[in-house]
Amino acid sequence: MNFRNLTRLKLLQIWFAVVLLIVVAAIALGVSVTMGTGALLLAMCLVPPAVLLMLWPSDAPTMAESIRDAKLR
Repeated sequence: MNFRNLTRLKLLQIWFAVVLLIVVAAIALGVSVTMGTGALLLAMCLVPPAVLLMLWPSDAPTMAESIRDAKLR
């Protein structure tokens, strides 16, 4: 896998797939899901993607946008 071509959306999809597999495996193995376990799973699923979205740099402007901005100046 080439990490340079990895987008935010693709990384979030991978994250949610991994969390879903962990939850399914835990239920299949008979882990009792209590309120605490459910809250922990929810936090494990939602907090890292939220941090990722806040810290991941936004897309750079395209060449066409840069040229148009330069012409307007």
